[in-house]
Amino acid sequence: MRKLRIAVAGASGRMGRMLIETITQSPDVVLTGALDVPGSPAIGTDAAQFLGKPCGVKVENELAKGLANADYLIDFTRPEGTLEHLAYCAKRGIKVIIGTTGFEDAGKAAIAEFAKKTAVVFAPNMSVGVNVTMKLLEMAAKNFSTGYDIEIIEAHHRHKIDAPSGTALKMGEVIADAIGRNLKDCAVYAREGVTGERDPSSIGFATIRGGDIVGDHTVLFAGIGERIEISHKSSSRLSYATGSLRAAQFLSDKKVGLYDMQDVLGLRP
Repeated sequence: MRKLRIAVAGASGRMGRMLIETITQSPDVVLTGALDVPGSPAIGTDAAQFLGKPCGVKVENELAKGLANADYLIDFTRPEGTLEHLAYCAKRGIKVIIGTTGFEDAGKAAIAEFAKKTAVVFAPNMSVGVNVTMKLLEMAAKNFSTGYDIEIIEAHHRHKIDAPSGTALKMGEVIADAIGRNLKDCAVYAREGVTGERDPSSIGFATIRGGDIVGDHTVLFAGIGERIEISHKSSSRLSYATGSLRAAQFLSDKKVGLYDMQDVLGLRP
């Protein structure tokens, strides 16, 4: 069986390095390309030199070089860079796994258009555990749709640039959809001063940034006399990397289309 030939964007970043390490240790895939931004000190170096075991793949800043031998690109960078990479991949039939967060509606629409030309898995969180948690939240929300206040609390490292996290927003969307609401109409992202009583139809968000927290998410369903909490806590980026490889395997027989991790895991009704 032919190994999946994968390139990694953001090769010198925290997630990029975890992806490279995971790929080099996995028997069914092979690293064939690595990309980083122009000016990065990693350009021209071996992509796996940080592991002490060079892999023979150099980090490139030109898409043509970094993707020359790739059938898949895994991208956990930033929206503007991801869209540039996706446009290139769509023209060449390179399949893309997107873990980048912080897209505006226009960016999401662009991803959907590019997915008409190549196969894409786009998810705010690639962790298998997080996506199973999403399914639990859907079930819980349907049973706690009235009489319970819903709050989503998320915590990430000090370097994260978007808030709330893409995972927290996706949790909010899953819950809102399950109870027949539109998250844009009921989300509350900040509270300060005299806010008045809580609107029972709202879904609240609280954001924490600090230290090296990989990613913690808790959804609180607070009723009268009881409180239900559903949490997922990441202690390593490894779960995101292994989920990404699972997404690549899922795309192996797909030519075009937009999918998410619910599709990958077979959790969609």
